[in-house]
Amino acid sequence: MKYRQLGASDLQVSEISLGSWLTYGVGVEMDKARACVNRSFDLGINFIDTANVYGRGAAESVLGEVLAGRPRDSYVLATKVFGQMSDTDQGLSAAQIAKQIDGSLQRLRVDCVDLYQCHRYDTNTPLEETMEALTKVVKQGKARWLGFSEWSPAQIEAAIAMTGVEHFVSSQPQYSLLYRRPEQKVIPISAANGISQIVWSPLAQGVLTGKYLPGQPAGPETRAMSDSMGQAMRNWLRPEILEAVQKLKPIAAEAGCTLTQFSLAWVLREPNIASAIVGASRPEQLDENAAASGLSIDPALFAKAEAIVEQVERAPA
Repeated sequence: MKYRQLGASDLQVSEISLGSWLTYGVGVEMDKARACVNRSFDLGINFIDTANVYGRGAAESVLGEVLAGRPRDSYVLATKVFGQMSDTDQGLSAAQIAKQIDGSLQRLRVDCVDLYQCHRYDTNTPLEETMEALTKVVKQGKARWLGFSEWSPAQIEAAIAMTGVEHFVSSQPQYSLLYRRPEQKVIPISAANGISQIVWSPLAQGVLTGKYLPGQPAGPETRAMSDSMGQAMRNWLRPEILEAVQKLKPIAAEAGCTLTQFSLAWVLREPNIASAIVGASRPEQLDENAAASGLSIDPALFAKAEAIVEQVERAPA
């Protein structure tokens, strides 16, 4: 496993990180969650990402139990705030940040998280209030560093321009061979201001593993068939996308790896990416994912893959 510095922080994070959206505490039993976390440590994965809203606290609680007893300095722990935790608890107001950080720490069974991230931007709260509240969290020793997820370029620049507050060191965007929007503005702004990317959905919800075949129904245990993910995955399951993904398999084979590994290595080719988050319900999935770290792949093969995907993007909807 290779490691990269997270922005302007002092954190060194594994190139592959373990996420917990729709998995731990939600759809994956405790014994499997424990097996996956343990396997991630075996593979050198030191970065674990979660959020208060995942299962409305369930994912954090599972991780708190599974991580209990491990040396605190043996892993980098990140969580998020913004999502709806109750009928009255949501957003990035000072009151909510103060309340939610304490809830997260209690569920995670730690005194401090390494990275505290704004899950989305709160248009109902002044940015000054949010940044001052986050700064207070850091000064209280409840979080070491700050990040955000899916903020617009204008919102990012507004936060960067503020003085007298703690600044962000990480951005968590969706990014993959099938979704490259962050390259336009988010990555350049971040790279110029000590902010690294922590990528979610680097495999486009599993589509870039190649397991979804054109003209064939998805397997009953796949995310595409789940109530929570089926709608979100509809765009990725378009026939033209699935056909293009199948054309990527020979390119990955030429590179000497699986399509999963090729797709993760493509993400990691970008220097501003610190880590790619993967979800796992079985330890063996992590074995394949972790092997993508440090892969040396001819850039010409990446270019061939990009050309195939761009043909689909330019095709009429």
